Amino acid sequence: MAITSANQLELLQTAEAVAREKMIDPGLVVEAMEESLARAAKSRYGAEMDIRVSIDRKTGRATFTRVRTVVEDEELENYQAEFTVAQARQYMENPEVGDTYVEEVPPVELGRIAAQSAKQVILQKVREAERDRQFEEYKDKVGTIINATVKREEFGNVVVDLNGRGEASLRRNEKIGRESYRPNDRVRCYIKDVRRETRGHQIFLSRTAPEFMAELFKMEVPEIYEGIIEIKAVARDPGSRAKIAVVSFDNSIDPVGACVGMRGSRVQAVVNELQGEKIDIIPWNEDVPTFLVNALQPAEVSKVVLDEDAERIEVVVPDEQLSLAIGRRGQNVRLASQLTGLDIDIMTESDESARRQKEFEERTKLFVQTLDVDEFFAQLLVAEGFTNLEEVAYVEIDELLVIDGVDEDTAGELQARARDYLEAQANAAIERARELGVEDSLFAFEGLTPQMIQALAEDDVKTLEDFATCADWELAGGWTTVNGERSKDDGTLEPFGVTLEAAQDLIMTARITLGWVDPAELAAEEEAEGEEGAPAEEAEA
Repeated sequence: MAITSANQLELLQTAEAVAREKMIDPGLVVEAMEESLARAAKSRYGAEMDIRVSIDRKTGRATFTRVRTVVEDEELENYQAEFTVAQARQYMENPEVGDTYVEEVPPVELGRIAAQSAKQVILQKVREAERDRQFEEYKDKVGTIINATVKREEFGNVVVDLNGRGEASLRRNEKIGRESYRPNDRVRCYIKDVRRETRGHQIFLSRTAPEFMAELFKMEVPEIYEGIIEIKAVARDPGSRAKIAVVSFDNSIDPVGACVGMRGSRVQAVVNELQGEKIDIIPWNEDVPTFLVNALQPAEVSKVVLDEDAERIEVVVPDEQLSLAIGRRGQNVRLASQLTGLDIDIMTESDESARRQKEFEERTKLFVQTLDVDEFFAQLLVAEGFTNLEEVAYVEIDELLVIDGVDEDTAGELQARARDYLEAQANAAIERARELGVEDSLFAFEGLTPQMIQALAEDDVKTLEDFATCADWELAGGWTTVNGERSKDDGTLEPFGVTLEAAQDLIMTARITLGWVDPAELAAEEEAEGEEGAPAEEAEA
């Protein structure tokens, strides 16, 4: 068909109809039409020509123009779209490099193939505009709940309609349990992510995210919506059980009671939405051990021992409460661990008593063998809280005098024996390290004991350069999560009580000593990081 013989207003009417249907700007549809017509014209006049099409937004008239650009003589490459200054003088007055000459050309006849190509261009442009509109509309809605309508299910993944404003995907692993949906079912979901994708869906939903449950409580509990009550942490085993920690900023309002509601009405509404998932509402507490005791409910806790450096916590429960504390398939302790962000070791009172007795016997045996004292006296040392030879050797003498039957001479003799033994151990470690080939640079490095150097040498770290290339977790140990299972990585210096922070300081000091790192630049970087983090910290406060 010829563009001149067509009803010119029909172009604008078509653009407006498509724009209304796809909820995009009509101007974008018109631009797509212009590009499609320009492509068809290039196929008629020549692909090397710069053909442009302009559609009048009021009348719908399409104008075809050819554009040529003035270039330097040596830069002339495309004779159809460029010409030199001399050639341009035939058409223009005083042409200069960079000027353009525009002339109108006759409209083209759109054959069947050209029309089909133009249609594909328009559809592609409209599709891209629709995806851009959808991304811009929903990118700021991440973290909110929406109501959608199920359209279809593809290999376990559910495609939903966002009330006519686009489509989103609820993946199989984001559904609760074995949920199944039929077309036109209404479903409430959490917008987990919105990202630009060239193909497929851009909006990804979830019903298993912990944030989904938090948002449901915000909808059901006015105090949470108003900020009087805050949800501090959420842990879920989707479709089975969940724990949620809440705190109230108003002493007159009980956070747990407010979330439960009159006769459980509020929490029951959330439970019904989550397919009967049992929810434990727990009062949050700044004191980690107290918070953990609450998190392990309904089990009773006898004692809690917190190791902040290792981010681990040890919980002692009565023998008959062990199965309740662990829960079915470890569910209760796993959710409590997620809630507190700590690794939890649970043991019974009898297990703890046996462990303490074993530690008492091991320390007693150590003192008997190294200090040449009888068992009774060694037990007195252990009972007073001494755990190793270093404490005996370098503690203030007054702390030894509090032991029954110990005078200054006895205390001095004990410390002398302890120091002699430690010195002998250090000499033996130095000798062994030298046999393994440790260089003097590592011996001269401050912060490492002879026993540490021996352990490093046995791990094939024999020079200061070797030490400087170590990672902090290689020295202090750490934890690795693989397929959801946490495994322990033993550190070379972990038996000597070296923490991750201490390992980082030692490694950085070694790199500075070797000249790999400039202390001034390092200080400047730390200062810059501190200045960048200050506003965020103030905002958080």
